[in-house]
Amino acid sequence: MPMIRTYPGVFIEEAPGGVRAIDGVATSIAAFIGWTARGPVGKATLVQGWPEYERVFGGRDGRNSFGHSVSHFFENGGRQAYIVRLVASDAGTAGTIVGGVLQVTARNPGDWAKAHGVTTTIDANDATRFRLQVVHRPPGAAADIVAESFDKLSMTVGEPRNVVKVLEGESSLVRAKILGGATAPPANTTAPRMLAGGANLDGTVLQPDTGAFESALQADGGTGGVNLLDGAGRVNLLCVPGETSLAVLSKLEGFCRARRAFLVADTPQAATFDSLRSGPDRATIGHDLPNAALYFPWVQAPDPLQGNRIAEFPPSPLVTGVYARTDAQRGVWKAPAGMEGSLTGVAGLRTTLTDSQNGELNMRAVNCLRSFPRFGNVVWGARTLSGDDEARSDWKYVPVRRLALFIEESLTRGTEWAVFEPNGEPLWARLRLDIGSFMQSLFRQGAFSGARAQDAYFVNCDRSTTTQNDIDNGIVNIVVGFAPVQSAEFVVITIRQSVLPG
Repeated sequence: MPMIRTYPGVFIEEAPGGVRAIDGVATSIAAFIGWTARGPVGKATLVQGWPEYERVFGGRDGRNSFGHSVSHFFENGGRQAYIVRLVASDAGTAGTIVGGVLQVTARNPGDWAKAHGVTTTIDANDATRFRLQVVHRPPGAAADIVAESFDKLSMTVGEPRNVVKVLEGESSLVRAKILGGATAPPANTTAPRMLAGGANLDGTVLQPDTGAFESALQADGGTGGVNLLDGAGRVNLLCVPGETSLAVLSKLEGFCRARRAFLVADTPQAATFDSLRSGPDRATIGHDLPNAALYFPWVQAPDPLQGNRIAEFPPSPLVTGVYARTDAQRGVWKAPAGMEGSLTGVAGLRTTLTDSQNGELNMRAVNCLRSFPRFGNVVWGARTLSGDDEARSDWKYVPVRRLALFIEESLTRGTEWAVFEPNGEPLWARLRLDIGSFMQSLFRQGAFSGARAQDAYFVNCDRSTTTQNDIDNGIVNIVVGFAPVQSAEFVVITIRQSVLPG
């Protein structure tokens, strides 16, 4: 608002800048889905490193390779991952009853809880209050370890320190239920009341490519499995290690496409060059799935649970880590492959390919892992599942597709302010300015081809993109084009933002 001047003098007004900065969204927050023996269920849990995964989900487990896969992701450059824990319907939850009045149960299923117990101690200064401690009893340990402790708890409903509410909000291990309307604290325990349950609370170990696993995955839609990611933050990369069913991968790619995410997938463990070229695994390739990439073969790596003996693991977690590392070091527009696509912690590959075999699979949109004397084990392909040479898709290459997804998401979020603005030339000019500034910053970072900005990208938002009918219906159309570094052709993105008629 202009200042009201009532006397002679020098007046200073602060004018806002002409550009609303559009921030680029994150590009390498991954999501991993699989069976674990412990950890939260019914939600996607963010972990920021292998130590946090070990603490929350228990680390590696010899009964399946999911823990190894998450380890491979972080080892190869991953930084953040949402974990969706799948459990079978026969998994159980341990619990105990303290003093006949307080039922304490584990927060999630699994045998892990049997190594935990609870103690209660009435407050010496207030008999209506008590302390509850959750203890951990490691195998062979001489003493219990206090894992959690809660003081001044009450059995009275409505109290701020009501035991049910406190444990629900603050404990990561247990929850409580008051029995029989009791209001007095449970008696002091002389020894921990250990949580107990059936013989196998872990339930069936869910393995990829099985009906039970795919049912828990709920790729067809539902409220669990992959759909739990809708309740998480922004996810860019999806990895379901070892799942190779074409039907399931197609559904997961559709899930990603609807959310501007990208699926990193595996070929079957037993797949060979011949089976992919003309055998039973040929059906896995040749499909128009632009938001997915397929990697072959499986990798050989040390297994810490087996004295570091060599075992085979799916390649997708390692490659997902390479995506994250490449994004951080070079940008999402750099192919996550080549000499910089080295695989850490890999002793070898299940299949050694020749150049001609690699070339044939590459034309069919199968990204190969190769082993070279100078470079070691590396990712040697960067095509989407729409990248078959015969398909002639605009989304042939992984970096082009992921750059487009990055731009789409960044611009969608960065132009939300335009909703409810008057739909006319002042708005259009502001949008052109804001988006042009964002695209120029990417051009300077080397995201596009072309020696000049006008050869690298364009931003149109005017009467040529937004008709009077659009204006009457509260719609402004923005057309953004960019020239990918792999090609001189423009890939055009159309963004439609709904605004009030102006």
